[in-house]
Amino acid sequence: MPRPQDVVSMSTQELRDTFLVSSLFTPGQLNATFTDLDRLVVGGAMPLGKPVELPNHKETGRAFFLEARELGAINVGGAGKVVADGKTFALENKDCVYLPMGTKSVSFESADEKKPAKFYFLSCPAHAAHPARRMTSAEASPVHLGSQETSNKRTIYKFIHQGGIKSCQLVMGLTALEPGNVWNSFPSHTHWRRTEIYFYFDLGEQILSHFLGEPQQSRHMFLHNDEVALSPNWSMHFGVGSGSYKFIWGMAGENQVFDDMDQVKPLDLR
Repeated sequence: MPRPQDVVSMSTQELRDTFLVSSLFTPGQLNATFTDLDRLVVGGAMPLGKPVELPNHKETGRAFFLEARELGAINVGGAGKVVADGKTFALENKDCVYLPMGTKSVSFESADEKKPAKFYFLSCPAHAAHPARRMTSAEASPVHLGSQETSNKRTIYKFIHQGGIKSCQLVMGLTALEPGNVWNSFPSHTHWRRTEIYFYFDLGEQILSHFLGEPQQSRHMFLHNDEVALSPNWSMHFGVGSGSYKFIWGMAGENQVFDDMDQVKPLDLR
């Protein structure tokens, strides 16, 4: 990850190479990227026919992937299931599962390969284990925010957080914009105490402009469906689409308090 002052002179392609993750979902495979942001791993699994296993990687420096990590996964496709150490968690669209540090085996499966599941996941280092748990979107106590007048009417589903699924440091949830609404996380904010990653989906053929950088040195990237924007702790993170969409937000860091933010006034943006 570059420093804030490095971003000022980066080209469009350099910004995309650094802050954009794409090609998450390949039929029958698992794809993942290790980041420098609180050691978060961002990935996607799209099983077809047979289960897709979560393999270990030398980057963990451990005997198995979750030996010293925790993981959260949200299904954004057809019905499927996650099997962790022999325990099965059935996930419909927009359902979430949390797997703790110490989970030795993890596999992802689709209920119908004609309508495959698409598991988006985040994993970060952990020093304590909390119970594995599934939560449906209906159980996530939806919170309604924004308004039609400001084009940001949306519903937030908080899954992994202090008032929901307990974790060591991972925080994860989903935001769905109402039809005719296009702005997310605006007015904007930063939070130096934790990093944040946005995964945009259900965009269809529409595009989205994601804004990043320091509030007085803004930059942007155009994103398509099923793409990820990485946000260092010093960077603001908000976006606007050519139509409504959904996104999954995930964080890791020193503080799990959901509303622990440093607000940025719109008129102060540059």
